[in-house]
Amino acid sequence: MGEIVQLRDVELADLDLFFEYEQDPEALRRSRFAARDREPFIAHWKNTILGDPAVLVRTVVVDGEPAGNLVSWWKGDRRYLGYWFGRKYWGRGVATEALALYLGVETTRPLWADPFAGNAGSVKLLEKHGFRRTGSDWDGEDEHIVLVLDTRN
Repeated sequence: MGEIVQLRDVELADLDLFFEYEQDPEALRRSRFAARDREPFIAHWKNTILGDPAVLVRTVVVDGEPAGNLVSWWKGDRRYLGYWFGRKYWGRGVATEALALYLGVETTRPLWADPFAGNAGSVKLLEKHGFRRTGSDWDGEDEHIVLVLDTRN
């Protein structure tokens, strides 16, 4: 029998695991994201993510254990998607199933994503769900692939 992947509201206890997942050196290398210290990380989650009613965030749960998160937010006139999963959940289809569930809850279209160009797994995940490449962008150091999901799956 396969793993049961579900989404639920974020609980404050999840933030410690999210912080731990963000500290993983391989995850940081693939995302080109800068790890934060614990206090700024928790403050960002409490104030910017959980404190903003326009942000839609869910904890991904696998067989009852928090595996990561999916989040969407407004940046200007575009709604963006982001996610982070613990490494032990990589390569198991968890992100694929979780994103399918999330796209049923997050109904804003178009929905944008801009993963680091070197993160082939992330780009492949998005394309598997109907996101299409629209170009690339530079954040000053790294190239990011800009993708958009125009219609509901």
